[in-house]
Amino acid sequence: MTGIGAAAAVALAGVGAGTINTVVGSGTLITFPVLLSLGVPPVTANVSNTIGLVPGTFSGAYGYRRELTGQRDRLLRLGSASLIGGIAGALLLLVLPAGVFRAVVPILIVLAIALVIAQPRLSRRFVGHAQQHGSQGRHPVLLWVLVLLAGVYGGYFGAAQGVLLVATMGALLDSNLQRVNGLKNVLSGVVNAVAGLLFILLAHPNWLYVALIAVGSTVGGQLGAVVGRRLSPAVLRAVIVVVGLAALTKFLFFS
Repeated sequence: MTGIGAAAAVALAGVGAGTINTVVGSGTLITFPVLLSLGVPPVTANVSNTIGLVPGTFSGAYGYRRELTGQRDRLLRLGSASLIGGIAGALLLLVLPAGVFRAVVPILIVLAIALVIAQPRLSRRFVGHAQQHGSQGRHPVLLWVLVLLAGVYGGYFGAAQGVLLVATMGALLDSNLQRVNGLKNVLSGVVNAVAGLLFILLAHPNWLYVALIAVGSTVGGQLGAVVGRRLSPAVLRAVIVVVGLAALTKFLFFS
């Protein structure tokens, strides 16, 4: 692929990832495989992808600002868990040998694909259950710990972090799915931002691809907030699953 073609592919992947992250989560399964296909080493691809997606996550959160009204206390409380978890996950990526990441990523991709497929059932079961019981933040300590663990996962790899957050908060909060999704976008943004800052200071990202993903994901975040709500979630999930399987194949057989 030519330099222009590679740049265009990364930018378009950024748009797709920003859109999907805002609506569903798991946009990493769009950008990460594209970077791998261009010959970027796995850890460098993950680092560059995380930094590049930071503007897109906050763009999506801004698009969901109406749903965030009245959730300031939740954001502050759960944001602290995401902050700590994101730091821990990013440090794990930087401290552990690259071989560990190569060994673990196929498992994480399979987990991410499974979560994306199961998301409708998770949303119906957990969000509906919380609303039915009129819970007002049941088990706040458990919720904080689970958001922390999702942050560790997100700081280390990131794919399907949003799905984990929606399932967790849907189970333990009384908010509807759109308000939960708004929270998810902010918390994912916190994890990406703190992990990205550590990667900027301590790692070696590919700055060209970072910039292309950043621009694309910012546009995609707005598309996800405005247009993505009108798209079929089933279509988005199908795209994520296909791309995720391609990433898994690439990782297992061609790297």
